[in-house]
Amino acid sequence: MPRVQPSHFAFDEASEAQISKILARYPVEKRASGVIPLLYVAQRQMGRDTGSAWVPKVAMDLIAERLGMAPIRVYEVATFYFMFNMKPIGRHHLQLCGTTPCMLRGSDDVMRACHDAGHVKVGETSPDGLFTLTEVECLGACVNAPVLQVDDDYYEDLDYDRTVALLEALKRGETPAPGSTIGRQTSAPEGGPLTLVEGRE
Repeated sequence: MPRVQPSHFAFDEASEAQISKILARYPVEKRASGVIPLLYVAQRQMGRDTGSAWVPKVAMDLIAERLGMAPIRVYEVATFYFMFNMKPIGRHHLQLCGTTPCMLRGSDDVMRACHDAGHVKVGETSPDGLFTLTEVECLGACVNAPVLQVDDDYYEDLDYDRTVALLEALKRGETPAPGSTIGRQTSAPEGGPLTLVEGRE
């Protein structure tokens, strides 16, 4: 996908409503504290407008102006945190945890499913522009490993076949229910809770 920087960016009505709520949390002299939430607002608007959730330079410049910050300070924050995309990505951002708990529970099979069904490799975007695949460090859902984050949602307890089914659903424009793909109750053991199962109302 070409790295094309737009020449103009303006927050839309939905984004402005979010920004009003965000900035109300901070005293005027501390409004720079809103930089991370405003970067999220810009990234999500780009996702709505273009199908690719990323933060262009013109959006960072607008955020700097809105918050009374030097633009370089916004660039520093945006490039430091991994959750902000500095170039266009696919319609869906697949973030696969490859750390030890996920690896031991089969993240290699999930990776293979992304290659086979999503036609995408780590650090790349699929030819159809639908998926960008990133390998990340711990997503913090180790108990339900392996985990694949799709945009803002976690899909847990994956294997090769369940990952293929997930990607095929996304291709059809569906949004499967996030969480455990085996019906696990939150982080309870497979098969259901083993303790505190009596006396609950």
